[in-house]
Amino acid sequence: MDNNDILIRLRYALEIKNKEMAEIFKLGGMDVTVPEVIQILTKTEEDEDDFQIKCNNSMLNSFLNGLIVYKRGKQEPKPGQPDTPEPPLKNGANVNNLLLKKVKIALSLTTEDMLDIFDKAGITVTKGELGALLRREGHKNYKECGDKFARNFLKGLSIKYRG
Repeated sequence: MDNNDILIRLRYALEIKNKEMAEIFKLGGMDVTVPEVIQILTKTEEDEDDFQIKCNNSMLNSFLNGLIVYKRGKQEPKPGQPDTPEPPLKNGANVNNLLLKKVKIALSLTTEDMLDIFDKAGITVTKGELGALLRREGHKNYKECGDKFARNFLKGLSIKYRG
């Protein structure tokens, strides 16, 4: 599943309008206009890449960071805590794990909420499996999130928020 598809499905699940999408990108530190949002969200055939803007990992990361700020507000750094920017995503980084973590934060979901979302999509996930998906890469119990899990998570979000 590519990043454009993730944005399309997330936008549908949370009923986000194009203008709000541009605002969320801006909150995440990336200036994207409404016409550019439309080009990012446009599905094209394999041989018609002329009209679509490819969403790279840094664009998706900016959107997810912006979604957190949009839904929860800007977090002020605690006294004595340095304001360190998030390290950029590596090329091999699994964006599906990042998607699960950041949507969980943005929507203030508990582990039970996430298990319920997976259940609504028709997939059974244990607390241990979910914990492994949400761990930091490099942790001994880290598990890479496959496209099937990410697709089902977005499908469950759609069912939960759109009915």
